[in-house]
Amino acid sequence: MASEKDVPAIGIDLGTNYSRVAVWENGGVKIISTIPSYVAFTDKELLMGYAAKEQDDKNPKNTVYSVKRLIGMKFRDASVKSDMKLWPFKVISDSHDRPKIEVDYKGKKQQFAAEKISSMVLHKLRKTAEKHLGVEKVEKAVVTVPASFTDSQRQATKNAGVLAGLDVIRIISEPTAAAIAYNFKETSIVGKNVLIFDLGGGTFDVSLLTIRKGKLEVKATAGDAHLGGEDFVNRMVNHFVDKFKKENKRDFSGIPKALSKLRTACRKARDTLSSAIDATIDFKYDGVNFQKKISRDTFEEINIDLFKKCVVLVIAGICRSGARTLLKRNSLTMQLWMR
Repeated sequence: MASEKDVPAIGIDLGTNYSRVAVWENGGVKIISTIPSYVAFTDKELLMGYAAKEQDDKNPKNTVYSVKRLIGMKFRDASVKSDMKLWPFKVISDSHDRPKIEVDYKGKKQQFAAEKISSMVLHKLRKTAEKHLGVEKVEKAVVTVPASFTDSQRQATKNAGVLAGLDVIRIISEPTAAAIAYNFKETSIVGKNVLIFDLGGGTFDVSLLTIRKGKLEVKATAGDAHLGGEDFVNRMVNHFVDKFKKENKRDFSGIPKALSKLRTACRKARDTLSSAIDATIDFKYDGVNFQKKISRDTFEEINIDLFKKCVVLVIAGICRSGARTLLKRNSLTMQLWMR
């Protein structure tokens, strides 16, 4: 068993869809575990990670995900109101206008802040790290957040770490963390400008950095804390809800179990379209077998404004003060970090 002073700090990427924990080991970064950022509440137990994600279709009202979009936000915020319409679980406001998730847990209605839900994911990652390192307790962590996160969102993320029993010694922007990882991998870099395009499950960041002699300098950033892979899935869900309604004269837009099943099918189709020109949605609900193909062209068409928004944010990031001259150099390298 390692002594307390030998226990290293862990690195955590607290993502919208997936989270991972890593540690510096044997001269390099060792990724210990990656889990879905899901927490599920049942009559008997609390589930996290893959076990929680398996509850998505059968227990949608009590299976919570994408809380990264709520952390540090106000209930009155337009983005919160918009997201609430798409989630099967219930989001309410507390007396301070902060969003809380209401679930049935062990026979009681209970309410949890986004920080608390996130802390459950962080706690599971911490315990996994402790097992890997063979220590009783890991106390220190570095946690990544989107570059576009506000001070309140960053502080709320830090608070989630405290609730998980962690001393968050540093909050690092996700694009900067990506650049650090790239720098470690490409050890031959002498001087280079790197554009980090980080499109995650629920957030998007673009950062322009200069790497020289192992040092990073952030030149410009831009992003949207409510733009990511889940938005593409939501467009597909709405697309097929409309099709189902037209073809079967039935509307299941307000039925959580039906929407969760369709969302799962749409996520699979989205992933398939990354390498194939079409994908099949196979969806069964209330005795109706709904099977439809979606082409990559259709997927791009229903999401075209989101793709254009990504491009606009890239241009905005590059055109920020001090960054325009970098476009004139031939050393601009674009790294696509998509998950």
